[in-house]
Amino acid sequence: MPERSVVVAAAQGLHARPAQLFVQAAARQPVPVSIRVGDGAPVPAGSILGVLSLGARRGTEVILSAEGDGAGGALEELAGLLARDLDAERPA
Repeated sequence: MPERSVVVAAAQGLHARPAQLFVQAAARQPVPVSIRVGDGAPVPAGSILGVLSLGARRGTEVILSAEGDGAGGALEELAGLLARDLDAERPA
């Protein structure tokens, strides 16, 4: 199963708005994606409650994993999203 680790860059971590943006992007992926912190249990990346329950703060390393056709692209897109400071970006 392909995995990708990334450090959360959002100034306030994966709190409400950044988590929502991440979950929405995960839901658009062609494959199921999970996210975990360290050796913790993975949660579905498309679950807002699951993502918020990780308690990922700025600087936390998270591991994304996916399986199936399009897994690599899904991981790349979601890792890129987490690597940006979503708190600094304002909606259009």
